[in-house]
Amino acid sequence: MRVPVVHRVPVVHQQARRRRARYARLLWNGAEILVTLGVVLMLLVVHQLWWTNRQAREGAERKVQALQREWEGEGDGGGEGDSAGGGSVSDRGSTSPGDGDGDSDGDHAGGGSRSAPDSASATNPGPRPRWTQAYAILTIPRLDLRVPVAEGISKANVLNKGYVGHYPGTAQPGRDGNFALAGHRNTHGEPFRYINRLRRGDRIEVETRTAVYTYVVDRTLSQTSARDGGVIREIPRSTVRPSYGYSDPGYYLTLTTCTPEYTSKYRLVVWGKLGSMRPR
Repeated sequence: MRVPVVHRVPVVHQQARRRRARYARLLWNGAEILVTLGVVLMLLVVHQLWWTNRQAREGAERKVQALQREWEGEGDGGGEGDSAGGGSVSDRGSTSPGDGDGDSDGDHAGGGSRSAPDSASATNPGPRPRWTQAYAILTIPRLDLRVPVAEGISKANVLNKGYVGHYPGTAQPGRDGNFALAGHRNTHGEPFRYINRLRRGDRIEVETRTAVYTYVVDRTLSQTSARDGGVIREIPRSTVRPSYGYSDPGYYLTLTTCTPEYTSKYRLVVWGKLGSMRPR
């Protein structure tokens, strides 16, 4: 006689089922949160690296065109960027390099005679520009760069608009001393992103209402402290790396920006000397 086989049916405990369901919901909710955070971060990166650049570049290009039309239409008359006063003191910035990589040529201090082209010394610099107002155009042929220069280094009112900012208290274009500028290296138009590619002998033009000044790149300081105010002094010389800079008066141009890229820990500095001037 056959003995019947009894098949045991596994018993699933309701409590264990509910526990697994809770774990599944937690995992699902956690995955949704992570995906949402990822999308938000991606949008922030796109905004910073693409949208701010697009907006700032378009605005800077419009300002360059507006300055050119203004100068062509008014000749030697006064304009928006050549009037005294205006703006708040808080927009004037500091005397340390602002948004200030390149390979240093290792040159030591020296050079920079105060002699300048005769025509440059005869040029009338005009009234002091108003704070945050664009009053000149910086052109760097090697970098295919053409960007407005505004007074002051305020991030909100100058640098984040894609402009290059003039350090208050430093010389104006074509004048004896140090015409010092700051610009973003990344985001907001990033006009100074590739100034590490500049080499000795490259031309840099600064166009104002009355004249075009041509500076010639002379030296590069690949990295210095963000507080190295010596690089923008009248006779520029690094206080952090004193072997970089000059010891004689002259007609200097200084470009500063952040380094390494996507950080603001250090500053990159490029120096040039005035080579020539031509009236507009």
